[in-house]
Formats: sequence, structure tokens, C-alpha cells
Amino acid sequence: AYLTKRPVKVKLTRAESILIHPKRHPMEMEFSIGCDENGIIQGVAAEVIADTGAYASLGGPVLERACTHAAGPYNYQNFEIDGWAYYTNNPPAGAFRGFGVTQTCFCIESLLNQMADIVGITPWEIRYRNAIRPGQELPNGQIVDESTGLVETLEAVKPYVENNQYVGLACAMKNAGVGVGIPDTGRCRLVVEDGKLHIFAGASCIGQGLGTVLTQMVYEQTGIPRDKIVYERSNTYCAPDSGTTSGSRQTLFTGEAVRRACQDLKEALERDGGLDALNGQEFYGEYLGKTDPLGAPVPNPVSHVAYGYATQVCILDDEGKIRQMVAAHDVGKAVNPLSIEGQIEGGVVMSMGFALTERYPLTDCKPTAKYGTLGLFRANQIPEITPIIVEKEGLNVACGAIGIGEITSIPTAPAIADAYYRYDGKFRTSLPLEGTPYSRK
Repeated sequence: AYLTKRPVKVKLTRAESILIHPKRHPMEMEFSIGCDENGIIQGVAAEVIADTGAYASLGGPVLERACTHAAGPYNYQNFEIDGWAYYTNNPPAGAFRGFGVTQTCFCIESLLNQMADIVGITPWEIRYRNAIRPGQELPNGQIVDESTGLVETLEAVKPYVENNQYVGLACAMKNAGVGVGIPDTGRCRLVVEDGKLHIFAGASCIGQGLGTVLTQMVYEQTGIPRDKIVYERSNTYCAPDSGTTSGSRQTLFTGEAVRRACQDLKEALERDGGLDALNGQEFYGEYLGKTDPLGAPVPNPVSHVAYGYATQVCILDDEGKIRQMVAAHDVGKAVNPLSIEGQIEGGVVMSMGFALTERYPLTDCKPTAKYGTLGLFRANQIPEITPIIVEKEGLNVACGAIGIGEITSIPTAPAIADAYYRYDGKFRTSLPLEGTPYSRK
């Protein structure tokens, strides 16, 4: 396209896609964790080695996120981790739901379950004692705000933990926004044309229902009837750049930009007497999420503008099959609860495959699997999934909404692994888990 100055269409076969499209980073990890006699975490030391494949892709950023979240959502400050991402001749690894945190969460949460047994308390209790609470300091030094709801997610799942026999659980945190000092801005234009308000935002929707969320925010802020609001499909021609759809950031960042634009729009509506009087006018909103770079020489650096928190529970039946997955997620303000439940269910199913059935075997650095043999979790294997939405006020942007796209996949695998440990006493340290009813014969 560059040489000919003409459009070029690239169409890959399924085999080519399996070969060259980036996959989740394989990681080998060594973690050590210590606590006192009451189960209060005293410190963690860790090493992470990631195979980033033949090309850079996002090897560095994925490793960074894996390491900065590897301490878990707990209140302790002694944390040392070293991480390396190596070039290999394998297919490229890159961004994948959870962005590196899925891997390190499996490690730290599995160890925390072991430590609870040694101390003589339950996995639920050790998390409740160590859970980060508003005003406390994360291992990365950030002081968390009033929207921090990890404790509430633990309380929400407690009845499921207490009333079942073969139960595993795990917690997680995940950033909303790129963070770590990287410029991160949401933008939008609200344009009045022919008596209707048009929303323009250069923000891709990849299934999270962003257009619906922005439409809801406009209605909530201005009272403009739904049939007078038009969400324009994302484009780069007349919509302002609102950054990447990554880091679970669009609802928060573009949502806050829309909220700010609505403040000016609302004033104009009150001043001029309605939408029809504003024909041709435009209202612009922009939000910059300011954060501190890694290693910033400041006390309590702000790594990310917000975090989501979650606790997930896996319940097995007497035959060792998953009977139910329970996923409690702190989302700040639930703008669209139905969409949130869909995100939770989809993320849990995705990581059930990650935990139990998916394999990407390589021979001489080339994949040998076909699409049908990759081990994607099948519809008839899906158990009951119970999403629990936890709303916790405190975030003063985007109507209080915190992104949920990635975190839904993060604690699933360690929760499942812990359930199988309670079932058969085998401590499994690699994925997919071996020796389960879902293992390949």
C-alpha cells in the first residue's frame, strides 16, 4: 500500500492466522510469599520470564503490566519482582484479555491459597484480612480511593464459599486506563443537527457496548430524549481521537469526555430553550487521565486513575465438573448492568478455556493445531455463571464508572485450580490444568 499508494486487501487463511496473529504470552514464574502467624502478608519476591515470540508486538508493556499487578490487590509494601521478555523463534505474543495480569494472578493467588492452609485459616479469610481498603497503600505505593471495593466482592461471594464443599476462589485487580505516566486522553464532539444530538468519538467498540454507554450518559446528564440522541459509528474522519480500546479505558475516559461536553451542552439548553435552538452548534469534551511514570521520585505515585476489583468462585460437583462459577465485580457505577453481566459471563468462559482445555502446541516453532483442535471451551460445557455487580461510589469521573472488559478473565483460572485442589488434593502449577474431567484423553 505504501509503495503503490493504493488500497491493499489482505486476507489470511485460518492456518495463517493461527501462525502469525499474536497470542497470550507464555510465562514461567517463580514466586515466594511470606506472612505472619495471623496470615498477614509480609512480602513477596518474584521472577517472571515471558516468551514474546519473533517480533516485539507488545512484549514490553505486557510484561510491565504483569509485574506491576503481580502483588495482587492487597495491603502490603514489601514487593520485589524481576521480569524478562525474550525474543524467540516462536509465533508472536501480544495483547490478550488481561494483558499479562492473567498469568501472574494465577501464580500469586494459587500461593495465597496454599499459605492459608499453612496458617490454618480459609482462603476467603486470608484474603479478607489482607484485602486493600480505601485509603490504604498498594504494593506499588498508590493510595487507593473510596471506590475500592475488593472487600465488598469478598462479602458478596461468602455464602457460596460457606455453603459448598469443593470450592475455589481467587481475587484480582486490573487498571482502567493506560496509566504509568503515558499520555492518556478521551475526547468527544457533541453536534446538534436537525434537532438531534450526534455523538462523535474516535473510540472503537469491540463488544463492550460503548455507544450504548455514551448514549446513556448523555441522556443522564442532559435529559435529552433517547430518540433525539444519535451515536455515530467511530471513524477517523470527523471524530476526535479518543485513544485505543485497551486497558479497560473507554467507558471511563471517553465517558468522562462526554460528561464534560454535556456540562456545556446543558448550560446552552437551559439558556437557549431547547435542542432546536442549538442547531449547528458543537460541544467538545476532553479528559486527560494524569498518572506518574514508573519509578517516579514522588511519594505514593499514582500508577492508574482507577482500578477494578473482583472475587471469583468455582464450585465443583461430586464428579469433579464445574457446577457453578460466581463472579463478583466492583465496577464503580454500573452504567449498563446487562452489558456488565455479558462482559462477566464472556470473560469467565474465555478463561475457563484458558484454565482447562486450550493448547497451542508448537513443533520447530510452528503451531501444529488446527482451529478445531485448539481446545476452545464449547457451549455445551458451560456451567451456570452467576455475575454479581458490586457498585462502590468514590470515583469522580465518568459518572463513577470503572472499566470491566479485562478483569473478568483474570481470577478465573486460579479459582478453578483451587477448587480442584480442594477436590483431589493435587496442587497444579501449569495451565491447562491436568487430571480434570475436561483434560484430553
